[in-house]
Amino acid sequence: MSNTKEILAIGIFAFTYLLISGRRLKILPLYRPAAALLGTVLMVVSGVMTPEEAYRAVDYDTIVLLLGMMLIAAYFGMAGFFSWAAEWILRAAKTPQRLLLYLIITSGTLSAVLVNDTVCLMLTPLVVTVMVRGRLPLPPYLLALAMSANLGSVATLVGNPQNIMIGNLSKLPFIEFARTMTPVAVVGLAIQYAVLRVGFRKTLRSARIELSDSPTPPLDYKLVRLTGAVLLLVFGGFIAGFDLAWTALAGGALIMVLARRDTHEVLKLVDWHLLVFFAALFVVVESLNKTGLPDQIYGHLRGVFGTDVTSQAWNLAWFSAAGSNIFSNVPFVLVAGKWIPNFLNPPLMWKVLALATTFAGNLTILGSVANIIVVESARGHCEIGFWDYAKFGVPITILTSIAGMFVLLLLG
Repeated sequence: MSNTKEILAIGIFAFTYLLISGRRLKILPLYRPAAALLGTVLMVVSGVMTPEEAYRAVDYDTIVLLLGMMLIAAYFGMAGFFSWAAEWILRAAKTPQRLLLYLIITSGTLSAVLVNDTVCLMLTPLVVTVMVRGRLPLPPYLLALAMSANLGSVATLVGNPQNIMIGNLSKLPFIEFARTMTPVAVVGLAIQYAVLRVGFRKTLRSARIELSDSPTPPLDYKLVRLTGAVLLLVFGGFIAGFDLAWTALAGGALIMVLARRDTHEVLKLVDWHLLVFFAALFVVVESLNKTGLPDQIYGHLRGVFGTDVTSQAWNLAWFSAAGSNIFSNVPFVLVAGKWIPNFLNPPLMWKVLALATTFAGNLTILGSVANIIVVESARGHCEIGFWDYAKFGVPITILTSIAGMFVLLLLG
């Protein structure tokens, strides 16, 4: 690549990531998917990449895997499962403290088997409705939903977008990843509950659950059983070592055939904006990789990471946590993924990268898409400011990251 094209690639990359990492600019009001798409077009128009190179840069396995998991989640939503679950939890909890625990467990568990952003998108309106009906304070439960969705999603290779990318880049076995990362997620969720329970102790102590007389939302048991059975088959395929992307898509297609529902309505529930964002992001990052800049950066940082496995793991963790909050976790994984094969223990480092970039999402409201979804969806009922979130997000991120690293290093 010529020097002119290298400068163009770096400049377009920086401009694109400025738009992706921050809020919309008044002079250019673009959301993340549109910003990434603009960056892709600029890379091709400027001659940094040819159209053919841009097509090849897209990791279609990641796109297909996301699509498959979104389809499965959409059918759970159509069946009324999320509404039913939220209402059931409210009635079973009895106390505000127990309700907080149940919500954390539910959000964390669902995010491990479905993409966390999708879980937050479907659960937030329901949690708001349930809390308003139960006359409960919203802040502790909204923070619990967002943070547990991030923490629980680290358990599997399909829990969040960055893990999906790590799965495709690393080719780690699904069951091996889950074996070591599930305990990490459990420890993280326990720490989160303890911090929120202590931090909101006065609020929770004075709250009282007031049950509504209205009936529990109807549940389509037939569709829930069908979708649940297919999800079990999909995870069976993951564990057996089948291709993650096509196993998930096959599951989504199977439900579409057997459910006998209007597929147009199901496809409307797919987050196409997120799929466009990822496809465009692949092109922008690959354009930067062509300049050799990521390799040069790693060359300068090689000594900082250390010369033994333990020091490399800890240094990669803090570096990834910082990078995720500066550049956003998905773009950072795409760039840092090129460095992992150079470490002493690449399989372990892929897991460290997953842990650090996922847990770092709890640092601030802008740390992950899941946080933004929860806060924005609840805006009409509750305003959570940057510092309102950060005073819990910072200690939870630090404590869960440190504890998670100890567990990960112990289990290997």
